[in-house]
Amino acid sequence: MAKPTIEAISEENLREFADFLVQHMSYQRSREEWIEGLSANWAAERPNFGYMLRDEGRVVGGIGAIYADRLIRGRTERFCNITSWCVLDDYRKFSMQLAMRLVAQEGIHLTDFSPTKVVAGALQFLKFQPLDEAVIVLPNLPIPSFGWRVETDSGRIDRDFSGDLAKKWLDHAAFPWLNQILLGRPGNWCHIIYKRRSFKGLPSASILYLSDGESFLQGLATLQLHFLLRGMVSTHVERRMLPAVPRIAKIRTGFNTKQFKSDTLTSDDIDYLYSESVALDL
Repeated sequence: MAKPTIEAISEENLREFADFLVQHMSYQRSREEWIEGLSANWAAERPNFGYMLRDEGRVVGGIGAIYADRLIRGRTERFCNITSWCVLDDYRKFSMQLAMRLVAQEGIHLTDFSPTKVVAGALQFLKFQPLDEAVIVLPNLPIPSFGWRVETDSGRIDRDFSGDLAKKWLDHAAFPWLNQILLGRPGNWCHIIYKRRSFKGLPSASILYLSDGESFLQGLATLQLHFLLRGMVSTHVERRMLPAVPRIAKIRTGFNTKQFKSDTLTSDDIDYLYSESVALDL
């Protein structure tokens, strides 16, 4: 076997990579859906859409990349979120070379939020760090609460909010699988983004992002009642998002560990916004 070549994925060849993913990834997505998801970009400059392997002109593997410029602790930081890493069996030995092309980019923090066990092992070899994968499961009980409310009117964002909260809300408003709410009271709002999912055959709310763990816990009863009235019987939130575990809760573990690589950031700086988790509905 001749050694395959590695090339950057660009607008010109993204269609070929999307066709490859349609054939070889387990997700049921059309070519157009792959192209739309992989085209998500929140960076001022996008160097590529990832990298792919070719053997005599045929695509035999690839790894997607979604870029974002994020404001972290007052500094603009560049992120590259690895996604859709897929290499045909006969070419697996070239997978690390593919990943190293992304890792070699300077001045970028890297994340992977959907690694398989094999990929997670490869990333740790490249000095990625694991994120706490434990998930807190909360029953949505009909407990009345006072002083806190849930705001769902997206029209209020333009009128009454500005800054980071408004930017994050508006940046993610175009994804129909995301639900956004504000929990709190005037002057003290927690921005929450969640997805409706199923747990043990019953509807649930899976928290993708929350802006303030303390406020989330203080207004938890109000939030749980809000979800229950909309047919969701449980709330699922990663343990690392909260400062403490609520009293009535169970903890699930055993998930594939999400990973990140950074010389300056910690796990507290990592969330799932501006990534495959929102753009590809993972």
